[in-house]
This record gives sequence, C-alpha cells and structure tokens, in this order.
Amino acid sequence: MNNEQTYARQQITEDEVLLDVRNLKKYFPIHKGFLRREVGAVRAVDDVSFKIYKGETVSLVGESGCGKTTVSRCIVRALDPTSGEISYSGEDREPVDLATISQSSFRPIRKEIQMIFQDPFSSLNPRMTIFEIIGEPLLVNNLGNREERQTRVSELLSEVGLPQEYMQRFPHAFSGGQRQRIGIARALAPQPRLIIADEPVSGLDVSVQAQVINLMMDLQDRFELTYLFVSHDLSVVNQISDRVIVMYVGKIVETGPPQELFKSPKHPYTAALISSLPKPDPAQRATREPLEGEIANPANPPQGCYFHPRCPFAVEICKTVAPELKELSSGRHVSCHRAEELSLEGIPSINEN
Repeated sequence: MNNEQTYARQQITEDEVLLDVRNLKKYFPIHKGFLRREVGAVRAVDDVSFKIYKGETVSLVGESGCGKTTVSRCIVRALDPTSGEISYSGEDREPVDLATISQSSFRPIRKEIQMIFQDPFSSLNPRMTIFEIIGEPLLVNNLGNREERQTRVSELLSEVGLPQEYMQRFPHAFSGGQRQRIGIARALAPQPRLIIADEPVSGLDVSVQAQVINLMMDLQDRFELTYLFVSHDLSVVNQISDRVIVMYVGKIVETGPPQELFKSPKHPYTAALISSLPKPDPAQRATREPLEGEIANPANPPQGCYFHPRCPFAVEICKTVAPELKELSSGRHVSCHRAEELSLEGIPSINEN
C-alpha cells in the first residue's frame, strides 16, 4: 500500500466511523487476605480513546502487557469493560454501545465483528473437521442449511488459497501457515465488517508471514473489510497499517499514519520502539541505545507521565503532571509535554521504499 492510497482512504472514510472507543478502562481487581478484600487494581487499559473508519487498518502496538490485547477483547466483549464507551455503527442500524449492552443484545452484532487469533495451533479445535470449524459461525448464527454452509466453506477455502478437498481433514494435518489461513476463513464466514487480528502472524516463519499479510490485504480490498491489527512487530505494522496507535502501560502515547510516525516519532517511547527494529547497516546497529529500567507496574503506576522513569528526556513536569493526548497536526496525536521541542530519530517508512 503506497502513501497515495493511504491518504485517499483516509479522506474517503473521514466521515464514516465504524467504531468509536471513548475513555475505555479495564481494571482487574487485586484481592488479598483470608476475606479476599480488594486492595487495588491492575490498570490494564486506562482511559483509551480512538476511532476506526470503514475500510481502514488501524494497528495497536506496544510491549507485551501494554493493554493492546485487552482493548481488543473488550471490543468483542470477551471482557466486560470497567467503564467507557465502544460505539459501533452497524449496517442499517443506529450506533450501539458495545460496552454496556447485554450478551443477548450483542449476539446479532457478533457476526459483524470477528477475530483472528494469535496461535494457529491452539485456536482450532483438533476434534473438528475443517468444514465444521469454518462452518461453525454460520451454524451458530443460523446462516443457511448444511448444503449452503458446505458451499460457503468451499468458497472460503478457495478465497484463502486452500484446496476444497481439505474440507474433511483435521487441523493436525496442516502447517502453521495453513492453519492461520483456516482461521482467516473462519473469521470471514459470517461476512463480517470488522476483523480484529490479534498477533495473527507472530508465530509464523518470516516467509509465511508475508504470504498471510498479503492475503489479508487482498481480502480487505475484495470484501471491503476493516481491520484492527494488534501486534508488537513494527515491520509488519509498518507494511499493513493506515494508522498506528502506540500504547504504553494501558495508555495511548502516540498515533499517526505509519509513513509519518516511523519517519518522525514525537514520543520518546515510540522512538525507542523504532530503534529496536533490525537495521542492515552494522554502523547504525551499533548506535542503538536501549531503554533503561523496567516497564511501569500497571497496579501502581508512577505519578505524572507513566514513561518518565525510563525517559532520557524527562523534566520535572513529567514527574508530576500526566500529559494529555493532544493533536500536533492532522492525524498526529501525542501524549508528551516535550513533543514539540524534541527531535527524535526515526526511519523511512517501508511503504516509501
């Protein structure tokens, strides 16, 4: 996807919000003692807000434990949010708050929001055939009889590049890449509008990763899909995303188009993530300065900016006042007191190469 395609997609979809997450929080209570009294909470997601427009790919990135997977699980209601709104604009339906509706009310919407899971080996039931696995969303949502489901599964296998003869085989007969293609076919079965991909290629070989990513991009154009892509692999995110959201300890620290964010990061944490990308030049590799210290404890985060204990540019205000996520330019938002005065090193976007 080149820069012109990215900007064109953003302009077309500017007034077409599919998902609007506002002030989302998810706290996990901490209990101690014989009476299991609540003594605190882990702030897995702490006041997160963002929008996803129809037809775009938004990526959530950050270190393990930053809250990106928790956000995705709150959207599909695998976890009940502590507070906040998740407004979903369904087809021929008024916007509905997914954070507060009952499970019975959410069921008709569930077929429009599907997930692709991280581990292709554990996400498929080993006792079910491929026909049963891909056809299960159709069966659960009462979409067609057995003959119609068989036809639909056959079509989906062709769409993801697998022979129709595989329909009666079991998952153990397939490689990791083939299993992830089956997982993608299962997500496509009920004709969703939004697909949440949680680290879909992290467990695959590099060559297979490229094949799966290209398949996902082709399917997005073919079926007008919208992706929320959860990953820690910045090279993959750089390739597939229209917008990138960087999270640290449950909070958003920076957002922007990948071609701008990677070339000119505005938050020190984003710059640190980018510096961890492998570089072909040995001289550049030697100049890398890894972050010092440990990631902040979400059960007891520091005062002020959560990143300030590890930030080489922190000043006194960073230690006492939490920065707000403010807009620097069109599409660029950053949560840093010194964002406008710092000059941080990035890399050219892969999309520009």
